[in-house]
Amino acid sequence: MTGKYGLIGKKLGHSYSPQIHSLLGDYTYRLYETEEEDVEQFLKKRDFNGINVTIPYKKTVMPFLDRIDEKAAKIGCVNTIVKEADGTLTGYNTDYYGFDYMLTKGGIEIKDKKVLILGSGGASLTAKAVAEDKKAKEIIIVSRSGENNYENISRHFDADVIINTTPVGMYPNNLVAPLSPDGFYKLSGVADVIYNPKATKLILEAQKRNINCISGLYMLAAQGKKAAEYFFGKAFDDKIIDYIVKKLSFDLTNIALVGMPGCGKTTIGKILAEEFGKEFADTDDIIVSETGKSIPDIFKEQGEKGFREIEKEVIKKTGKEKGLVIATGGGVVVTEDNFDALRQNSTVIFLNRDISVLPKDGRPLSLSGDISEMYKKRLPLYRKISDFEIDCSGGIPDAVNKIKEILQ
Repeated sequence: MTGKYGLIGKKLGHSYSPQIHSLLGDYTYRLYETEEEDVEQFLKKRDFNGINVTIPYKKTVMPFLDRIDEKAAKIGCVNTIVKEADGTLTGYNTDYYGFDYMLTKGGIEIKDKKVLILGSGGASLTAKAVAEDKKAKEIIIVSRSGENNYENISRHFDADVIINTTPVGMYPNNLVAPLSPDGFYKLSGVADVIYNPKATKLILEAQKRNINCISGLYMLAAQGKKAAEYFFGKAFDDKIIDYIVKKLSFDLTNIALVGMPGCGKTTIGKILAEEFGKEFADTDDIIVSETGKSIPDIFKEQGEKGFREIEKEVIKKTGKEKGLVIATGGGVVVTEDNFDALRQNSTVIFLNRDISVLPKDGRPLSLSGDISEMYKKRLPLYRKISDFEIDCSGGIPDAVNKIKEILQ
Protein backbone atom coordinates (compact mmCIF):
# COMPACT_ATOMS: atom_id res chain seq x y z
CA MET A 1 0.00 0.00 0.00
CA THR A 2 1.54 3.27 -1.09
CA GLY A 3 0.48 6.90 -1.23
CA LYS A 4 -0.30 9.72 1.16
CA TYR A 5 -3.33 9.50 3.42
CA GLY A 6 -4.50 11.37 6.48
CA LEU A 7 -7.09 13.38 8.37
CA ILE A 8 -7.98 17.05 7.99
CA GLY A 9 -9.63 18.99 10.79
CA LYS A 10 -9.22 22.00 13.03
CA LYS A 11 -7.93 20.34 16.22
CA LEU A 12 -6.62 16.80 15.96
CA GLY A 13 -4.52 16.29 19.09
CA HIS A 14 -6.82 13.58 20.48
CA SER A 15 -7.50 11.76 17.19
CA TYR A 16 -7.23 7.95 17.17
CA SER A 17 -7.25 7.77 13.36
CA PRO A 18 -3.48 7.18 12.94
CA GLN A 19 -3.67 4.18 15.29
CA ILE A 20 -6.67 2.78 13.42
CA HIS A 21 -5.09 3.08 10.00
CA SER A 22 -1.80 1.62 11.22
CA LEU A 23 -3.79 -1.53 12.03
CA LEU A 24 -5.42 -1.58 8.60
CA GLY A 25 -2.22 -1.56 6.54
CA ASP A 26 1.32 -0.33 6.03
CA TYR A 27 0.74 3.14 4.63
CA THR A 28 1.54 6.71 5.63
CA TYR A 29 -1.32 8.41 7.51
CA ARG A 30 -0.84 11.96 8.77
CA LEU A 31 -2.84 14.55 10.68
CA TYR A 32 -3.44 17.87 8.92
CA GLU A 33 -4.58 20.56 11.35
CA THR A 34 -5.99 23.24 9.09
CA GLU A 35 -7.74 26.58 9.52
CA GLU A 36 -11.05 26.98 7.69
CA GLU A 37 -9.70 29.59 5.26
CA ASP A 38 -6.99 27.12 4.17
CA VAL A 39 -9.27 24.14 3.45
CA GLU A 40 -9.92 25.13 -0.18
CA GLN A 41 -6.22 25.50 -0.94
CA PHE A 42 -5.44 22.17 0.77
CA LEU A 43 -7.92 20.39 -1.48
CA LYS A 44 -6.87 22.22 -4.65
CA LYS A 45 -3.23 21.27 -4.04
CA ARG A 46 -4.33 17.59 -3.95
CA ASP A 47 -1.13 16.45 -2.30
CA PHE A 48 -2.75 13.25 -1.05
CA ASN A 49 -4.26 10.03 -2.33
CA GLY A 50 -7.06 9.86 0.23
CA ILE A 51 -8.13 12.02 3.13
CA ASN A 52 -10.57 11.72 6.00
CA VAL A 53 -12.45 14.81 7.17
CA THR A 54 -13.50 15.61 10.72
CA ILE A 55 -15.05 18.45 12.71
CA PRO A 56 -15.74 21.14 11.63
CA TYR A 57 -15.12 20.61 7.89
CA LYS A 58 -17.48 17.77 6.85
CA LYS A 59 -19.71 20.29 5.06
CA THR A 60 -16.96 22.82 4.28
CA VAL A 61 -15.17 20.49 1.86
CA MET A 62 -18.20 19.66 -0.29
CA PRO A 63 -18.12 22.62 -2.74
CA PHE A 64 -14.50 21.81 -3.62
CA LEU A 65 -15.12 18.22 -4.73
CA ASP A 66 -15.67 17.05 -8.31
CA ARG A 67 -18.33 14.53 -7.35
CA ILE A 68 -20.13 13.39 -4.21
CA ASP A 69 -21.40 9.89 -3.55
CA GLU A 70 -25.20 9.64 -3.53
CA LYS A 71 -25.41 8.65 0.14
CA ALA A 72 -23.06 11.47 1.22
CA ALA A 73 -25.09 13.96 -0.82
CA LYS A 74 -28.31 12.77 0.81
CA ILE A 75 -26.83 13.07 4.31
CA GLY A 76 -25.27 16.44 3.55
CA CYS A 77 -21.72 15.87 4.72
CA VAL A 78 -18.51 14.16 3.60
CA ASN A 79 -15.87 12.54 5.79
CA THR A 80 -13.79 10.63 3.22
CA ILE A 81 -12.24 11.99 0.02
CA VAL A 82 -10.50 9.90 -2.63
CA LYS A 83 -8.26 11.33 -5.34
CA GLU A 84 -9.09 9.34 -8.47
CA ALA A 85 -6.58 8.23 -11.11
CA ASP A 86 -7.44 11.30 -13.22
CA GLY A 87 -6.81 13.64 -10.27
CA THR A 88 -10.46 14.43 -9.55
CA LEU A 89 -11.88 14.26 -6.02
CA THR A 90 -14.80 12.09 -4.91
CA GLY A 91 -16.48 12.53 -1.53
CA TYR A 92 -18.04 9.75 0.56
CA ASN A 93 -19.68 9.42 3.96
CA THR A 94 -18.22 6.41 5.79
CA ASP A 95 -19.75 7.57 9.09
CA TYR A 96 -23.02 6.08 7.82
CA TYR A 97 -21.45 2.62 7.64
CA GLY A 98 -19.75 3.13 11.01
CA PHE A 99 -22.91 4.25 12.75
CA ASP A 100 -24.95 1.42 11.26
CA TYR A 101 -22.31 -1.08 12.37
CA MET A 102 -22.26 0.39 15.89
CA LEU A 103 -26.03 0.02 16.32
CA THR A 104 -25.91 -3.58 15.11
CA LYS A 105 -23.00 -4.39 17.41
CA GLY A 106 -24.85 -2.88 20.36
CA GLY A 107 -28.02 -4.83 19.63
CA ILE A 108 -29.99 -1.59 19.35
CA GLU A 109 -33.19 -2.02 17.33
CA ILE A 110 -34.49 0.97 15.36
CA LYS A 111 -37.32 -0.41 13.25
CA ASP A 112 -40.73 0.85 14.37
CA LYS A 113 -39.10 2.69 17.31
CA LYS A 114 -39.27 6.30 18.41
CA VAL A 115 -35.71 7.62 18.17
CA LEU A 116 -34.40 10.69 19.99
CA ILE A 117 -31.25 12.17 18.40
CA LEU A 118 -29.38 14.64 20.59
CA GLY A 119 -27.60 17.31 18.56
CA SER A 120 -28.06 18.84 15.11
CA GLY A 121 -24.57 18.75 13.57
CA GLY A 122 -22.98 16.44 11.00
CA ALA A 123 -23.11 13.35 13.19
CA SER A 124 -26.80 14.02 13.79
CA LEU A 125 -27.46 14.06 10.03
CA THR A 126 -25.74 10.69 9.70
CA ALA A 127 -27.68 9.19 12.62
CA LYS A 128 -30.93 10.49 11.12
CA ALA A 129 -30.15 8.95 7.72
CA VAL A 130 -29.41 5.56 9.29
CA ALA A 131 -32.53 5.70 11.46
CA GLU A 132 -34.66 6.53 8.41
CA ASP A 133 -33.21 3.65 6.42
CA LYS A 134 -33.81 1.31 9.36
CA LYS A 135 -37.48 2.31 9.30
CA ALA A 136 -37.74 4.18 12.60
CA LYS A 137 -41.34 5.01 13.47
CA GLU A 138 -40.49 8.56 14.53
CA ILE A 139 -37.26 10.58 14.65
CA ILE A 140 -36.94 13.60 16.93
CA ILE A 141 -33.93 15.93 16.74
CA VAL A 142 -33.19 17.59 20.09
CA SER A 143 -31.05 20.74 20.21
CA ARG A 144 -30.45 23.47 22.75
CA SER A 145 -32.68 26.03 21.05
CA GLY A 146 -34.81 24.06 18.62
CA GLU A 147 -38.49 23.20 18.79
CA ASN A 148 -37.52 20.06 20.72
CA ASN A 149 -35.01 21.03 23.37
CA TYR A 150 -33.76 19.95 26.78
CA GLU A 151 -36.29 22.11 28.59
CA ASN A 152 -39.27 20.29 27.10
CA ILE A 153 -37.69 16.83 26.84
CA SER A 154 -40.45 15.32 28.98
CA ARG A 155 -42.79 15.40 25.96
CA HIS A 156 -40.60 12.62 24.54
CA PHE A 157 -40.35 10.34 27.56
CA ASP A 158 -41.96 7.66 25.35
CA ALA A 159 -38.77 7.40 23.24
CA ASP A 160 -37.42 3.89 22.67
CA VAL A 161 -33.87 4.85 21.65
CA ILE A 162 -31.59 7.77 22.57
CA ILE A 163 -28.64 8.65 20.33
CA ASN A 164 -26.14 11.26 21.49
CA THR A 165 -24.29 13.06 18.69
CA THR A 166 -23.23 16.05 20.81
CA PRO A 167 -19.74 16.42 22.37
CA VAL A 168 -21.24 16.63 25.88
CA GLY A 169 -19.32 14.21 28.10
CA MET A 170 -16.26 13.99 25.85
CA TYR A 171 -12.73 14.20 27.31
CA PRO A 172 -11.64 16.35 29.10
CA ASN A 173 -15.16 17.36 30.21
CA ASN A 174 -16.05 13.90 31.48
CA LEU A 175 -18.91 12.68 33.66
CA VAL A 176 -21.55 15.09 32.38
CA ALA A 177 -24.45 14.16 30.11
CA PRO A 178 -26.84 16.07 27.86
CA LEU A 179 -29.73 14.41 29.73
CA SER A 180 -30.57 11.61 32.17
CA PRO A 181 -32.38 8.38 31.21
CA ASP A 182 -34.70 9.03 34.18
CA GLY A 183 -38.29 9.39 33.05
CA PHE A 184 -37.89 7.46 29.79
CA TYR A 185 -40.22 4.57 30.53
CA LYS A 186 -39.81 2.68 27.21
CA LEU A 187 -36.06 3.10 26.71
CA SER A 188 -34.49 -0.01 25.14
CA GLY A 189 -31.29 1.37 23.61
CA VAL A 190 -28.70 4.13 24.07
CA ALA A 191 -25.90 4.94 21.61
CA ASP A 192 -23.24 7.62 22.08
CA VAL A 193 -20.87 8.58 19.27
CA ILE A 194 -18.27 9.72 21.83
CA TYR A 195 -15.37 7.26 22.17
CA ASN A 196 -13.15 9.07 24.68
CA PRO A 197 -13.88 8.07 27.43
CA LYS A 198 -14.97 4.53 26.62
CA ALA A 199 -18.14 5.06 28.67
CA THR A 200 -19.68 8.52 28.96
CA LYS A 201 -21.99 9.46 31.81
CA LEU A 202 -24.93 8.71 29.53
CA ILE A 203 -23.60 5.21 28.81
CA LEU A 204 -22.82 4.59 32.49
CA GLU A 205 -26.38 5.53 33.44
CA ALA A 206 -27.77 3.21 30.76
CA GLN A 207 -25.60 0.36 32.08
CA LYS A 208 -26.96 0.85 35.58
CA ARG A 209 -30.47 0.41 34.19
CA ASN A 210 -29.55 -2.69 32.12
CA ILE A 211 -30.36 -0.87 28.88
CA ASN A 212 -28.61 -2.00 25.69
CA CYS A 213 -25.93 0.60 25.04
CA ILE A 214 -22.79 1.20 23.04
CA SER A 215 -20.26 4.01 22.68
CA GLY A 216 -18.51 5.38 19.62
CA LEU A 217 -15.32 3.33 19.34
CA TYR A 218 -17.02 0.74 17.12
CA MET A 219 -18.32 3.52 14.89
CA LEU A 220 -14.83 5.04 14.65
CA ALA A 221 -13.17 1.72 13.81
CA ALA A 222 -15.85 0.71 11.30
CA GLN A 223 -15.80 4.01 9.43
CA GLY A 224 -11.98 3.80 9.30
CA LYS A 225 -12.22 0.35 7.73
CA LYS A 226 -14.75 1.60 5.16
CA ALA A 227 -12.52 4.62 4.38
CA ALA A 228 -9.57 2.29 3.74
CA GLU A 229 -11.76 0.30 1.34
CA TYR A 230 -12.40 3.47 -0.65
CA PHE A 231 -8.72 4.46 -0.47
CA PHE A 232 -7.45 1.17 -1.86
CA GLY A 233 -10.42 -0.15 -3.81
CA LYS A 234 -10.59 -3.45 -1.98
CA ALA A 235 -12.67 -5.06 0.76
CA PHE A 236 -11.50 -5.71 4.32
CA ASP A 237 -13.01 -8.46 6.47
CA ASP A 238 -15.33 -7.06 9.16
CA LYS A 239 -13.29 -9.02 11.73
CA ILE A 240 -10.67 -6.27 11.50
CA ILE A 241 -13.14 -3.92 13.22
CA ASP A 242 -13.31 -6.07 16.35
CA TYR A 243 -9.51 -6.35 16.31
CA ILE A 244 -9.09 -2.57 16.09
CA VAL A 245 -11.58 -1.96 18.92
CA LYS A 246 -9.90 -4.54 21.17
CA LYS A 247 -6.43 -3.11 20.47
CA LEU A 248 -7.46 0.52 20.96
CA SER A 249 -9.47 -0.30 24.08
CA PHE A 250 -6.44 -1.92 25.65
CA ASP A 251 -3.99 0.79 24.62
CA LEU A 252 -6.13 3.83 25.37
CA THR A 253 -7.98 2.86 28.55
CA ASN A 254 -6.78 2.10 32.06
CA ILE A 255 -6.49 -0.90 34.36
CA ALA A 256 -7.76 0.07 37.82
CA LEU A 257 -7.05 -2.17 40.82
CA VAL A 258 -9.31 -2.15 43.88
CA GLY A 259 -9.23 -4.18 47.07
CA MET A 260 -8.53 -4.12 50.78
CA PRO A 261 -5.49 -2.25 52.14
CA GLY A 262 -2.41 -4.43 51.77
CA CYS A 263 -3.89 -6.82 49.16
CA GLY A 264 -1.07 -6.11 46.68
CA LYS A 265 -2.49 -3.38 44.45
CA THR A 266 0.72 -1.35 44.29
CA THR A 267 3.06 -4.30 43.77
CA ILE A 268 0.84 -5.96 41.18
CA GLY A 269 0.12 -2.62 39.53
CA LYS A 270 3.79 -1.82 38.99
CA ILE A 271 4.43 -5.24 37.46
CA LEU A 272 1.45 -4.90 35.12
CA ALA A 273 2.48 -1.38 34.09
CA GLU A 274 5.96 -2.58 33.16
CA GLU A 275 4.76 -5.64 31.27
CA PHE A 276 2.00 -3.80 29.38
CA GLY A 277 4.01 -0.64 28.69
CA LYS A 278 1.60 1.56 30.64
CA GLU A 279 2.27 4.28 33.18
CA PHE A 280 1.71 3.41 36.85
CA ALA A 281 -0.34 5.70 39.10
CA ASP A 282 -0.98 5.19 42.82
CA THR A 283 -3.81 7.42 44.00
CA ASP A 284 -2.52 7.47 47.59
CA ASP A 285 0.88 8.66 46.31
CA ILE A 286 -0.83 11.36 44.26
CA ILE A 287 -2.73 12.53 47.35
CA VAL A 288 0.52 12.72 49.34
CA SER A 289 2.24 14.60 46.52
CA GLU A 290 -0.58 17.11 46.04
CA THR A 291 -1.21 17.80 49.73
CA GLY A 292 2.36 17.51 50.98
CA LYS A 293 1.08 15.37 53.86
CA SER A 294 1.14 11.67 54.68
CA ILE A 295 -2.11 9.69 54.62
CA PRO A 296 -2.06 9.19 58.46
CA ASP A 297 -1.53 12.94 58.94
CA ILE A 298 -4.48 13.78 56.69
CA PHE A 299 -6.66 11.41 58.71
CA LYS A 300 -5.48 13.02 61.98
CA GLU A 301 -6.11 16.55 60.77
CA GLN A 302 -9.26 16.15 58.63
CA GLY A 303 -10.69 12.77 59.59
CA GLU A 304 -11.90 10.17 57.13
CA LYS A 305 -14.48 12.54 55.64
CA GLY A 306 -11.83 15.10 54.72
CA PHE A 307 -9.58 12.42 53.27
CA ARG A 308 -12.39 10.98 51.14
CA GLU A 309 -13.08 14.41 49.61
CA ILE A 310 -9.44 14.73 48.60
CA GLU A 311 -9.43 11.16 47.31
CA LYS A 312 -12.58 11.77 45.26
CA GLU A 313 -10.99 14.65 43.37
CA VAL A 314 -7.86 12.61 42.67
CA ILE A 315 -9.91 9.66 41.41
CA LYS A 316 -11.99 11.99 39.23
CA LYS A 317 -8.87 13.45 37.66
CA THR A 318 -6.90 10.21 37.30
CA GLY A 319 -9.79 8.04 36.15
CA LYS A 320 -10.45 10.05 32.99
CA GLU A 321 -6.90 9.68 31.68
CA LYS A 322 -5.77 6.85 29.42
CA GLY A 323 -3.04 4.22 29.31
CA LEU A 324 -2.58 3.94 33.09
CA VAL A 325 -2.44 1.14 35.62
CA ILE A 326 -4.12 2.70 38.67
CA ALA A 327 -3.68 1.38 42.20
CA THR A 328 -6.42 2.81 44.42
CA GLY A 329 -6.76 3.16 48.17
CA GLY A 330 -8.61 0.40 49.99
CA GLY A 331 -11.57 2.64 50.83
CA VAL A 332 -12.12 4.06 47.34
CA VAL A 333 -15.42 2.15 47.11
CA VAL A 334 -17.05 3.89 50.09
CA THR A 335 -17.53 7.04 47.98
CA GLU A 336 -20.25 6.51 45.39
CA ASP A 337 -18.90 9.14 42.98
CA ASN A 338 -15.74 7.07 42.55
CA PHE A 339 -17.65 4.28 40.80
CA ASP A 340 -18.33 6.27 37.64
CA ALA A 341 -14.97 8.04 37.83
CA LEU A 342 -13.14 4.71 37.68
CA ARG A 343 -15.44 2.79 35.38
CA GLN A 344 -15.64 5.50 32.70
CA ASN A 345 -12.27 4.63 31.15
CA SER A 346 -10.92 1.60 33.03
CA THR A 347 -11.18 -2.13 33.32
CA VAL A 348 -11.64 -2.47 37.08
CA ILE A 349 -10.14 -5.52 38.79
CA PHE A 350 -10.85 -6.55 42.38
CA LEU A 351 -7.87 -8.16 44.09
CA ASN A 352 -9.38 -10.40 46.76
CA ARG A 353 -6.92 -11.62 49.40
CA ASP A 354 -7.44 -13.46 52.69
CA ILE A 355 -7.80 -10.73 55.31
CA SER A 356 -5.84 -12.75 57.87
CA VAL A 357 -2.61 -11.99 56.00
CA LEU A 358 -3.28 -8.33 55.20
CA PRO A 359 -0.60 -5.97 56.63
CA LYS A 360 -1.78 -3.03 58.73
CA ASP A 361 1.30 -0.81 59.08
CA GLY A 362 0.65 2.81 58.11
CA ARG A 363 -2.98 2.16 57.22
CA PRO A 364 -5.15 4.33 59.50
CA LEU A 365 -8.46 2.51 59.21
CA SER A 366 -6.86 -0.95 59.32
CA LEU A 367 -5.22 0.00 62.60
CA SER A 368 -8.27 1.65 64.15
CA GLY A 369 -11.07 -0.77 63.31
CA ASP A 370 -12.15 -4.38 63.01
CA ILE A 371 -10.70 -5.41 59.66
CA SER A 372 -13.08 -8.34 59.28
CA GLU A 373 -16.07 -6.02 59.71
CA MET A 374 -14.54 -3.57 57.24
CA TYR A 375 -14.08 -6.38 54.71
CA LYS A 376 -17.66 -7.54 55.19
CA LYS A 377 -18.98 -4.05 54.42
CA ARG A 378 -16.71 -3.41 51.47
CA LEU A 379 -16.87 -6.81 49.75
CA PRO A 380 -20.17 -6.16 47.92
CA LEU A 381 -18.88 -2.72 46.89
CA TYR A 382 -15.65 -4.16 45.45
CA ARG A 383 -17.71 -6.65 43.49
CA LYS A 384 -20.13 -4.00 42.31
CA ILE A 385 -17.45 -1.69 40.92
CA SER A 386 -15.25 -4.35 39.32
CA ASP A 387 -15.33 -6.05 35.94
CA PHE A 388 -13.27 -8.99 37.19
CA GLU A 389 -12.34 -10.53 40.55
CA ILE A 390 -8.94 -12.14 41.11
CA ASP A 391 -8.14 -14.52 43.96
CA CYS A 392 -4.73 -13.44 45.25
CA SER A 393 -4.24 -16.37 47.64
CA GLY A 394 -1.70 -17.91 45.23
CA GLY A 395 0.71 -14.99 45.56
CA ILE A 396 1.77 -12.02 43.43
CA PRO A 397 3.09 -13.90 40.32
CA ASP A 398 -0.07 -16.02 40.19
CA ALA A 399 -2.32 -12.95 40.44
CA VAL A 400 -0.36 -11.16 37.70
CA ASN A 401 -0.68 -14.16 35.39
CA LYS A 402 -4.43 -14.38 36.01
CA ILE A 403 -4.86 -10.72 35.13
CA LYS A 404 -2.77 -11.06 31.97
CA GLU A 405 -4.88 -14.01 30.86
CA ILE A 406 -8.07 -11.99 31.31
CA LEU A 407 -6.84 -8.87 29.56
CA GLN A 408 -5.03 -10.50 26.65
